[in-house]
Amino acid sequence: MPTTSGYRATFAPIIAVIDFSIVVGASILAHAIRFGSPTMETKFQVLSGGVALLVVFCLTITGAYDSWRGRRLLTLFKRYSLSLGLSIALLTAFLVFTRTAIEFSRLWLTYMILFIWTGGVAYRSFHYLYFKSLRRSGKNLRNILVITTDGNLSKATFSQKDITLTGYNIAAYISAHQIEASIHAATMINDLKKYQADEVWLNLPLNMGSFITDIIYELRHETVDIRFFPDLEDLQLLNHKVSNTAGHYAIDISCTPLDGINRWLKRLEDLILGVAIGLLITPLCLMIALLMKLTDPGPVLFKQHRHGRDGKPFKVYKFRTMKLYTEDEDNVTQAQKNDFRVTKIGSFLRRTSLDELPQFFNVLQGRMSIVGPRPHALIHNEYYKDLVESYMWRHKVKPGITGLAQIRGYRGETNTLEKMEKRVECDLEYINNWSLWLDIKIILLTTLKGFINKNAY
Repeated sequence: MPTTSGYRATFAPIIAVIDFSIVVGASILAHAIRFGSPTMETKFQVLSGGVALLVVFCLTITGAYDSWRGRRLLTLFKRYSLSLGLSIALLTAFLVFTRTAIEFSRLWLTYMILFIWTGGVAYRSFHYLYFKSLRRSGKNLRNILVITTDGNLSKATFSQKDITLTGYNIAAYISAHQIEASIHAATMINDLKKYQADEVWLNLPLNMGSFITDIIYELRHETVDIRFFPDLEDLQLLNHKVSNTAGHYAIDISCTPLDGINRWLKRLEDLILGVAIGLLITPLCLMIALLMKLTDPGPVLFKQHRHGRDGKPFKVYKFRTMKLYTEDEDNVTQAQKNDFRVTKIGSFLRRTSLDELPQFFNVLQGRMSIVGPRPHALIHNEYYKDLVESYMWRHKVKPGITGLAQIRGYRGETNTLEKMEKRVECDLEYINNWSLWLDIKIILLTTLKGFINKNAY
């Protein structure tokens, strides 16, 4: 099935740039009206730039840059107004505590805020109406596969005309009986792929919980978005994020927040930290490479294919820690305690996690993140994907150098199924609850206790 992040990841940063420009333009216009000239003094320019960054920041943390698909225009206005209100509160606090409020005209600030709100609302109205017109002509639509017990009821619930205007196209309605038959015949994935669905919507009653579980299990190797639309309005007690999609409540069973603007924020985080750390570790990497060459023949780097985002393979880099020997990628043996294959310097590198340093260059290439689920050998993925439920959902995001599982001690050899289940549980918790703060927290904890671990050998 196709991946699900293209449109949202493309437009979110563009909208952020437009919002930044609106703030700057509003400040210049306000200055021209208040002082009779658009030319601002340096302190006004600095404050305008700071307010622009503050507004974009508040819009980001309040979810205003999440996908607009399926949302009503009034909802967008409310979210934007809330974000702008938060920005005003923070700006006021800054001016008061720094005792700089007296240096700026209150009338200029009032005009600026009014123009920012007007410009933001006007842009969102234009954007919304423009894409609505595109969707009327059949463009910019996501294909939806609806699994239902009653096709006629689902057609009434999801009117094709109304749902098209919110950015979706119903590729097909499939009855629960058909899905049940394809599950038993082990042909469900092949049957669904022909519809080229971007999302799977489960329009099923809650009393079919076991059947819903079966569907989710069948889709565990896919990265397609799954939404559950039960016949129930009070969904707040259910243990999944609730979203309002196309005017209906949905439980986002497998929809990571690492999308849209968040995906760009995480990439920016990786680039900034990756470059800074890369510059710091380069001398150390050169020293390690020299020691390896002096103490053991063979290549410095170990390269192996791993699964990346959406299951796409890539080559991961590590310092070679084992003696040269031949082993097929289809038969990878995990390192064990007192493993005879590990070199003397390799043992030290593994205990201190220094063998992972070359993966920062994987981060700069865009194939990995600093924080994320650790990439496993391909053969291990094939082995565990049928033993650990939702195992392949780890690949909805880029793999990482460190992660939630690592700081909780689930690293090193996974010689029992329970250890792998705990690691995957941590990975899915990270994916479903991602935030910049969570990444920072994991990085800080890694520096404190994540490098040296008794399970690394």
